[in-house]
Amino acid sequence: MISTLEELAPLADYSLMDGLNSDPDANASGDDHAPRQVFSGHYVPVSPTPIEAPDYVAHSHTLFRELGFADSMAQSANFVRAFSGDLSLVPEPMRKVGWACGYALSIYGTEYTQQCPFQTGNGYGDGRAVSVLEAVIDGRRWEMQLKGAGRTPYCRGADGRAVLRSSVREFLAQEHMHALGVPTSRSLSLFVSKTERVRRPWYSEGSRSMEPDHMISEPVAISTRVAPSFIRVGQLELFARRARRKAHPQAMEELEKLVLHLVDREYGDVIDTELDTAQKVVLLAREFRSRLTALVANWIRVGYCQGNFNSDNCAAGGFTLDYGPFGFCEVFNPHYQPWTGGGHHFSFLNQPAAAERNFQSFCSALRPLLTAHHDCLLQLEEIQNDFAEVMQAQMETMWAAKLGLDAFNAELFNELETLMAHTPVDYTVFFRELSNVPDDIRPLQKSFYKNLNNADAAKPWMQGAAPEGIEKRWSEWLTKWKSLAGIGSTAAANGTNLRSREELAKKMKLVNPKYSLREWFVVPAYQQASEGNYAPIREVQQVMTRPYAEQSKETEEKYYRLKPAEFFDVGGLSFYSCSS
Repeated sequence: MISTLEELAPLADYSLMDGLNSDPDANASGDDHAPRQVFSGHYVPVSPTPIEAPDYVAHSHTLFRELGFADSMAQSANFVRAFSGDLSLVPEPMRKVGWACGYALSIYGTEYTQQCPFQTGNGYGDGRAVSVLEAVIDGRRWEMQLKGAGRTPYCRGADGRAVLRSSVREFLAQEHMHALGVPTSRSLSLFVSKTERVRRPWYSEGSRSMEPDHMISEPVAISTRVAPSFIRVGQLELFARRARRKAHPQAMEELEKLVLHLVDREYGDVIDTELDTAQKVVLLAREFRSRLTALVANWIRVGYCQGNFNSDNCAAGGFTLDYGPFGFCEVFNPHYQPWTGGGHHFSFLNQPAAAERNFQSFCSALRPLLTAHHDCLLQLEEIQNDFAEVMQAQMETMWAAKLGLDAFNAELFNELETLMAHTPVDYTVFFRELSNVPDDIRPLQKSFYKNLNNADAAKPWMQGAAPEGIEKRWSEWLTKWKSLAGIGSTAAANGTNLRSREELAKKMKLVNPKYSLREWFVVPAYQQASEGNYAPIREVQQVMTRPYAEQSKETEEKYYRLKPAEFFDVGGLSFYSCSS
């Protein structure tokens, strides 16, 4: 059990800083906090900027256990100091300087540079995230990164801070996603400043405006997120662009070093270290395709929408990264999009297409390393061209699992999708109620936002009755579903069908969570936290880290219910401009 930083320090192993190139124009002391162009090198040494008077908010008990950390360490003075941005007293061989990385941006497969203040792409990257530690713990490498740790050369003129609101959202989302079984960056700790505040645009209470309508003062926070690495598709793109342009003499070498570093960090268990670079590149593309398609299918399984799935928000290790304007689908809508600027291209059921665009950018970034290897180029092209087919197979497997079927049935699913949209239903509640294998549609109506047969009794936030004849269609669909699932009538004299029903319910409840991180749970939690009451955050954390469990009756009444009427179409609850 690791109880102090002194016990953690010997496990430090800085593979990125020691194995890759530092920006030759960087200041080795890490005093590099003004926006500037970075022309070469894989990283810039940066010292994080501590928040003032840090106060403990929460930590991940789950991740602490995985890492072998004692829970008591989260509130120890040395841990609080280091993970709220002050590295000045960390014990050796931990280092007093962290690092930030540059990356490029592609939006739905199109390269952009105007987000960079220099219009060149050389000023875009980790603007407020500073990695401070790599450690090898029980044979696994973890990188620990402080988000909101102040300005870096990539800050684009901003203040480098994250506010408590967005930090709470990311902390809880990473915890929840891991508990859901979805690959993700992880939450380690969350600290807020008692005294330091910044002004941010946000929504006034009850605002229906699509964009924030006033400025508010918010406390700043630093969260620590953890992953095997934080290498993004956009990072590979940046070095590939430089290699193609011959931007500097080491451009091709830097691209190759980064790709091989990615292989070692994220794919060392599946790609043979003895292979040459071209062979590794081909295997890397195939493995990343497998991970990315599985990831996106998992997102849809649990109702998650990334909102802003640019290449810079796509982890090259194939896990969820950067919880900005994300959301969990409540009222089922194939075009659900929590981000006001995201459009249909990043909406809920368009995420497979968005993933394909990111994969195309990924393959394009690898291509310069294969120019002398025609056979490998052809293999890479084949892997890229087969993405849609692999993605579709992952989706069909996922839908079959949610429905408890051995094989995907397109006709059954298409009718269900139509019924869910027309009724409409709550995505999480519907599949959880279906997992109880009901005799008729009455239990499913717990998930319906409209009354099926009486407009006057309709729930007020979804006025009007459902389309005519839809109740009959639901009953027919349920009968067909049970037949395909191999479930007969509960009136059977013997217990065979009852036993099959229980087995099916148990199987379905492993993939259909009961609890989902709804924004209207999170908002009061971070609002109270801003006043110094952290108990609501910890309560939400406790519930959302057991999303498949049947929890207490009190928990169920509070967290397993439809979205209330007053929260529809409210800025900061139903949609967001972006995170800050």
